[in-house]
Amino acid sequence: MFSAFEWMLAMRYLRARRQEGFISVIAWFSLLGIGLGVATLIIVMSVMNGFREELLNRILGINGHLSVAAQSRTLSDYEPLRERLEGLPGVIAVSPLVEGQVMATHNNAAQGAVVRGLEPEDLLSRELVATNIVAGDLGEFGSKDSIVIGRRLAHKLGVPVGGNINLISPKGTVTAFGTVPRMKTYRVVALFDIGMYEYDSGFIFMPLDAAQIYFSMKNGISNLEVFLDDPGNAPSMTRDVLKVAGPATLVHDWQRANASFFNAIQVERNVMFLILTLIIVVAAFNIISSMIMLVKDKGSDIAILRTMGATRATIMRIFFISGTSIGVIGTLGGFVAGLAFAANIETIRQWIQGLTGSELFAAEIYFLSQLPAVVDPVEVTAVVLMGLGLSILATLYPSWRAARTDPAEALRYE
Repeated sequence: MFSAFEWMLAMRYLRARRQEGFISVIAWFSLLGIGLGVATLIIVMSVMNGFREELLNRILGINGHLSVAAQSRTLSDYEPLRERLEGLPGVIAVSPLVEGQVMATHNNAAQGAVVRGLEPEDLLSRELVATNIVAGDLGEFGSKDSIVIGRRLAHKLGVPVGGNINLISPKGTVTAFGTVPRMKTYRVVALFDIGMYEYDSGFIFMPLDAAQIYFSMKNGISNLEVFLDDPGNAPSMTRDVLKVAGPATLVHDWQRANASFFNAIQVERNVMFLILTLIIVVAAFNIISSMIMLVKDKGSDIAILRTMGATRATIMRIFFISGTSIGVIGTLGGFVAGLAFAANIETIRQWIQGLTGSELFAAEIYFLSQLPAVVDPVEVTAVVLMGLGLSILATLYPSWRAARTDPAEALRYE
């Protein structure tokens, strides 16, 4: 399609001589702009994907895919309902849960927390917690006074494994002198660190029977957590679960419970994509300007080539190769740089933190303790194709203008 002669001239025009230095500078900035835009888009999209996936894995690793609760807030006589739900196709487990808010105190330190009462075997089956025990032994979980807390919560309270913390519930006992907050001491048997700040700093796991006693639920629970073989089927399973549970219950799926959170991530992701795409667009305009200036500067060369027998198509292909080469090299450079940065983003973050002495990814703000990145091949392909497409479009007009140059007019003004 392109001859060796056309490639030779195109590459020659990209190497600036002294009087063409400014044109070359613009071309280099165009190349760097496209490379920066492509790399930044790949990095940002990968981080947003990683952020969403990590949050999703942690949310589903702690919570059920469907939640069945009573309208009266306490679900009594839940075992028959549990058996019926376990018989539904697609349901792999049903776990009873007692949940309540407390104030945890130890040595004059206090911190709000959420208590989740689970059967010991249910806690062991949740791999996100069971595989992230950093201190203590989860095998001791089960006695009446045993609890498992997050590492960050233990750090805030200053309590070690084997230490005791006091739990104070705002729903206390009504007496003649008013409501007295319920308070009880529990022993910490293990610490977990799943990498999500909200859970590591605010969750306490307690045996189900102990939680029922503490929150005065007798044989009742807060809700049943239903786990499915495919979490994506949760919305479609809601109707089937509601038929089995009956009209006196409320059924919520994990997508609806976290809809506002994940919608915010999606909106932010789309906005970032549009903003960063402008970098590539600006670089494409730089290609147009540099190529138009090159065409104007090479007017006499074009005229000579035309008088020697070069066709308009040949002239157009020469400048098309010159302009497109800038976009292709920039896009491929940005592609390689973006993938390399995304693959080592946590190492780079740690290096920058050590160099500057500041925290770049605070877990209190971003929920996660590490900066995640998940590269989506489809998105990367779309970004690369967009960079190449804009580069080609930016080259068409200058190339067409070069091909339309009148040799007589070009030589007259030389």
